[in-house]
Amino acid sequence: MDIWEKMYNKAKTEYHKEQISPFIVAHHVVAAVEDEDGNIFTGFCIESASGVMNLCAERVAALNMYMNTGKTKIKRLIAFRDNPPHNGGMPCGACREFLMQLNRENKDMDILTDYETRETVKLSEVLPNWWGDKKYSV
Repeated sequence: MDIWEKMYNKAKTEYHKEQISPFIVAHHVVAAVEDEDGNIFTGFCIESASGVMNLCAERVAALNMYMNTGKTKIKRLIAFRDNPPHNGGMPCGACREFLMQLNRENKDMDILTDYETRETVKLSEVLPNWWGDKKYSV
């Protein structure tokens, strides 16, 4: 079993779409991140009728990592709905931005885009010429 299968299996236990109230749905997108020591942390999406209160699975997984270890550097990320990613699995713009702000080295994290082929993309490839690099240089 490779690392992507371990991450997939751990995250899929979080998948069970649930209508919490007429306004809030959760567990319909799940994610797992691997820290630099090989520990895996999961998260699930929670969305409400008011978009500003939404939390994506990727951010929740990263926050779980931080809350449990104090670490901010992510080595790998997988996100999906009811099936493993296939030609997709990409974090939204808000998640990409958060992951870059969390740790500059996250630009080198591998994001799984296709589970079958194990195709990945680096965060820096989907967030090129990031505006925040200047802040890290100061």
